[in-house]
Amino acid sequence: MSAYAEFKSPLGKILVTADGEHITGIYFEGQKYFPKDLSVFQKTPQNEVIRLCGRQLGEYFAGERTTFDLPLQPAGTPFQRQVWSALRKIASGKTATYGDIANKVGKPAAARAVGAAVGRNPISVVIPCHRVVGASGSLTGYAGGLQRKKALLSLEGAF
Repeated sequence: MSAYAEFKSPLGKILVTADGEHITGIYFEGQKYFPKDLSVFQKTPQNEVIRLCGRQLGEYFAGERTTFDLPLQPAGTPFQRQVWSALRKIASGKTATYGDIANKVGKPAAARAVGAAVGRNPISVVIPCHRVVGASGSLTGYAGGLQRKKALLSLEGAF
């Protein structure tokens, strides 16, 4: 059974899920695609990888961390995982467009498909989907809500 724990953040409660050795999800409470059935998880705040994630998220929100060193195992299609891997290369304080990501994954005409993959990212903050903006630089959709996206980018000095 997968493990989970909840953490407080300046942007609301965060749910972290893990398969025991890898982080499988980081969700803001109330965000789109938040797990509907927590009975498939066992509350395990003492799980080592979950505790490490909680500590690193705390450091991030305190402005003490700009990168994460966590074992990740997001569930998704090969294309989604390719997009999520490209997101991890966007440095803190920087942004990229959906078109930029489409080019990075070798599918320059697939900006909409990239947008769909970005929207399904199960590991918020650590896989920084909040750093993806519209072609004009405008803030576009974020599963955790645009106010959180704006706050995350502000924390990183990108907005």
